[in-house]
Amino acid sequence: MADPARAAKLAQRIKVVVAEALGRRVKDPRVESITVTDARVTNDLQHATIYYTVFGDDVAQADAARALEKAKGVLRQEVGRNITVRLTPTLEFVADQIPVNASNLEELLREAKRRDAEVAALAASAKHAGEADPYKGDSPEDIDEDDFDEEDTDLSGDNDLDEDANR
Repeated sequence: MADPARAAKLAQRIKVVVAEALGRRVKDPRVESITVTDARVTNDLQHATIYYTVFGDDVAQADAARALEKAKGVLRQEVGRNITVRLTPTLEFVADQIPVNASNLEELLREAKRRDAEVAALAASAKHAGEADPYKGDSPEDIDEDDFDEEDTDLSGDNDLDEDANR
């Protein structure tokens, strides 16, 4: 097993080599719209997964996948020439779903922003259900000290104990 840091470094090198080889060595016009986004290598350095995106519709993506599968041998040979490992890793190409997920998130954010604007518009024209100041009689200036009876305000708390003892 190789060091994970070495595997990550090798993955970055493979990403660069494959991207350059797609532009230089592969003469298929279907690979012109391919962008290599990421590469991952297993810790034993035997398998490399290369993630890519394609600019275009579903037909262009399917064509690009077929072109990459066809050019896999040439790309593996180019990787073997440009990296320093005993065995050249096998290559697997996977369409990257990040752009699709990002566009879905952007759509959800637009929808949330639109709904927030609707709620803000409703809140701006809303009125209070009751009076504007429901607490207007509870200010300290409005309370009279005569409203309190001395019998009701026993702060010692002993009356409850005496009543319990008498029962």
